[in-house]
Amino acid sequence: MEALGMNAKQLAGEKAAEWVEDGMTIGLGTGSTVYYTIEKIGEMVKNGLQIVGVPTSERTRIQAEGLGIPLTSLNEVEKIDLTIDGSDEVDASFRGIKGGGGALLREKMVADISDTNIWVVSSNKRVDVLGKFPLPIEVIPFGYKQVANKLQKRSADARLRKTEDGDIYVTDNGNYILDVYDQAFTDPAEWQDWLQKVPGIVEQGFFLGIVDIVIAASESGEIELFESEKS
Repeated sequence: MEALGMNAKQLAGEKAAEWVEDGMTIGLGTGSTVYYTIEKIGEMVKNGLQIVGVPTSERTRIQAEGLGIPLTSLNEVEKIDLTIDGSDEVDASFRGIKGGGGALLREKMVADISDTNIWVVSSNKRVDVLGKFPLPIEVIPFGYKQVANKLQKRSADARLRKTEDGDIYVTDNGNYILDVYDQAFTDPAEWQDWLQKVPGIVEQGFFLGIVDIVIAASESGEIELFESEKS
């Protein structure tokens, strides 16, 4: 089953590279599916494609540099033509949860100035209601327990993210992540509004009204394209 799952991710990731054109500034997302997009773009660069990439994480930067993809920083661009990223979940209204890879803040900043946003996912990431995947919330280390307490008072099961070694997970920005488990977000916009008012929260993993195109690949090899009304 794992091999099939990886195949679906590769199909979706490589399909997205078809939207990349010569001369573009490309936002390079973070995650196990967009990994394959970046690998494909690296192959295209070796074959003469001229683009510049804006990585959303140190992990992506290292991968892209290793493939010879020219890079710049978000501070050095006025806009981004196209961003290709993954998503941990996406519903029929094109609302998503992102941040499983810990890069939600940079991903959202890059997406915000992108003309077009494409998400590449395996078909099992499409859901009816957001919340099957834990919602990541990036918080500053100072007083993070106070943020967790506020979430608990709202009956949210917020857990501090840890590494495989049991250490506290630290983002590229030097912050912590609280993951909210087993919460059905029937009104993600209301939750987003509430979270944005809580002091100490740097960013939350709701990506609402952002994506233009979702590319979903099934384990059987079928690829589906979904375009939002904003695209």
